[in-house]
Amino acid sequence: MTTEYQDLSIPERVLLGPGPSNIPPSVSNAMSQNMLGHLDPVFLTIMEEVQEMLRSVFMTENRFTIPISGTGSAGMESALVNTIEKGDHVLICVNGVFGTRMCDIVERCGGILKRIDAEWGKPIDTDFVRQTLEDFPARIVAIVHAETSTGVLQPLEEISQIVHERGALFIVDAVTSLAGTELKIDDWDVDVCYSGTQKCLSCPPGLAPVTFSQRAIEKLRERKGSVQSWYLDMTMLEKYWGPERVYHHTAPISMIYALRESLRLVLEEGLQARWERHRKYHNELVSGLEKLGLSMLVEEKYRTPMLNSVIIPETADDVSVRQQLLKEYNIEVGSGLGPLKGKIWRIGLMGHSCTRENVEVVLHALKNLL
Repeated sequence: MTTEYQDLSIPERVLLGPGPSNIPPSVSNAMSQNMLGHLDPVFLTIMEEVQEMLRSVFMTENRFTIPISGTGSAGMESALVNTIEKGDHVLICVNGVFGTRMCDIVERCGGILKRIDAEWGKPIDTDFVRQTLEDFPARIVAIVHAETSTGVLQPLEEISQIVHERGALFIVDAVTSLAGTELKIDDWDVDVCYSGTQKCLSCPPGLAPVTFSQRAIEKLRERKGSVQSWYLDMTMLEKYWGPERVYHHTAPISMIYALRESLRLVLEEGLQARWERHRKYHNELVSGLEKLGLSMLVEEKYRTPMLNSVIIPETADDVSVRQQLLKEYNIEVGSGLGPLKGKIWRIGLMGHSCTRENVEVVLHALKNLL
């Protein structure tokens, strides 16, 4: 039996969920540029430009700053499998889905796991981190900067100082926060940070920017055994992205084009201006939601500007409202996860999707539906 498939036709959506975000036309155009070989001199120049721009966006001088060929979860795994050896004591701060995922990876690596838990929707308590490290000799401490499942923005500077006083490495998940709020890798002394392309960078999903400090690279070189993952082994990726260009894998050429254009747009706007834009429209959205009688899950000073967790009123049905938003208004918003399933909507204002027009559109739609 022969099946005839039609030409692909994708509807245009207003993406106001937890990611991906809408992408600018120039990023789409970049993806359609001519294909090159992954060791072509022109592509090698593009790789160097991407690394240079990533350093600027991460606000770091780290030489080893690259986009991993994989989604943000590959970034998470690369950060952990490269730094953890069997028997290492690892402290993970958990206040949502993605801290929980880190714990899973630690155990798969044979690390000795200790977790600090906070209520979902609350930040990790800095004093608790300090107290825990007094009794638990962690070699690595990891935390999520902007927890996508809750909308909590975690302060990092004081925790970083505490971690380094104990001689541990500090790993940060910035999948949601990079290019959407203040993040200063060198100033805050972050050893390893990873992100994703599909949120505030407004690039399609498929790459995971990572940056490793010199301290983290030295730990990697002192390993007693091989990195658990061949594909994510930074000792090999370092040689592929470095001047030797030792073949490791065939890079996703078109995605690298797209990331280059996304980073160019970020730097053209300016990081400070971009952070301020996200904060401005976040405030306008929250103000509009409160006028509709809705409440936010997270305390004001800990809210992420790019991911807004709204408590669903008792009179509204979670699934029905989201389906109507999609069907009648062409708007996608996210549902709650884990213990917050059915209790919150997650409204994203990320990168190219973070505009006053989108704030007005979603507020108008919610007003009509509620």
